[in-house]
Amino acid sequence: MPDNTRRARDEAFWLTFADRYAVEPGPVNLENGYFGRMSRTVVEEYQRNIELINRGNSVHVRQRFEHGESQEIRAQLAELVGVSAETVALTRNASDGLQSLIRNYNRLTPGDQVLICDLEYDTVKGAMRWLARNRGAEVIEIEHAHPASFDSLLTTYREAFVRYPRLKLMVLTHVTHRTGLVMPVQAIASAAREHGVDVILDGAHALGQIEFNLDDLGIAFAGYNLHKWIGAPLTLGFIYIAPERLADIDPDMGEMHFPLTDIRARTTYSTPNIPALLTLPLVFEEHHAMGGAAAKGARLNYLRNLWVGAVRELPGIEVLTPDDPRLYCGITSLRFTRHADQQAMVERLLSDYNLFTVMRSGAACGPCIRITPGFTTTAADMRLLIRALNELR
Repeated sequence: MPDNTRRARDEAFWLTFADRYAVEPGPVNLENGYFGRMSRTVVEEYQRNIELINRGNSVHVRQRFEHGESQEIRAQLAELVGVSAETVALTRNASDGLQSLIRNYNRLTPGDQVLICDLEYDTVKGAMRWLARNRGAEVIEIEHAHPASFDSLLTTYREAFVRYPRLKLMVLTHVTHRTGLVMPVQAIASAAREHGVDVILDGAHALGQIEFNLDDLGIAFAGYNLHKWIGAPLTLGFIYIAPERLADIDPDMGEMHFPLTDIRARTTYSTPNIPALLTLPLVFEEHHAMGGAAAKGARLNYLRNLWVGAVRELPGIEVLTPDDPRLYCGITSLRFTRHADQQAMVERLLSDYNLFTVMRSGAACGPCIRITPGFTTTAADMRLLIRALNELR
């Protein structure tokens, strides 16, 4: 058994990490997909940096942050994802970055088509519709068959590329926020290239729990969060643009603080959360110390498989995310098939079992309840969830 797989089952080992996080007394949190916790040491570092910048004010920022610290942080971020610093620019979050990429994409002409699917994040779908309206393009919306498989997902896109030959741009979500389905990004991106379709990747939920290499994925444009599985303070994300494709994204609303050849011109120029940015070196250090995405993903997948394996075949429960290891991560959704109102079941999980979950809607397969363990979640929490689902079904 690989070390990460074996270690994922070691409750004592993971309790040492759980102890590094301050947790408010209350419900068992199975909604860790919204944003992640900072460790105690990261919180302390963040507070120190707030005080530092408050004391030093613009003197520190102008003399040290703008001309040294920010470049070092950007270089560390690039190293984290295995690219050069010139290909990344920090943003407030993934949505902010994805909106910048979408609204500044300059290769559309009237009559072109853009592609979205039912599993995309609503903000991203809204941005693509806005882009189409303002560029005279047509929005093509597709739905994915349920239950999904690797082949069905790829086939759906291949069929769309043939059926709509005027497609020029699509968005693709690496980990869908509704069901936790992991898209076969590399295969879909390869098929898109064959048909001349550019891909903007929504990696909001992927970074930190899924191992990937941007070069291997074949993606030219992407947006990510740092506040989910990396463990950074809120207000931090970034975009990636392959160097040979930088000219295909315009400077954001004529942004002139950076040269046209600088990716940072593709984002909104404003005063960022400097204390949060200064905290990133410690965040990256702790991420690596935990074993990075390989160790984190193995642990989250183990916790996911504990409850999914126990309820997958139960009458009255439908697990919406497949068990193909290529297509799932720690986030997985279910539905109570004998109860029409899934939000009512979310409330029952909380009131009867002290389990905090969230309902998601918008997927063609219908409303669902999202279960997302985190780094403070234990196997005992999963056993409580199993009991709750078995009794409520």
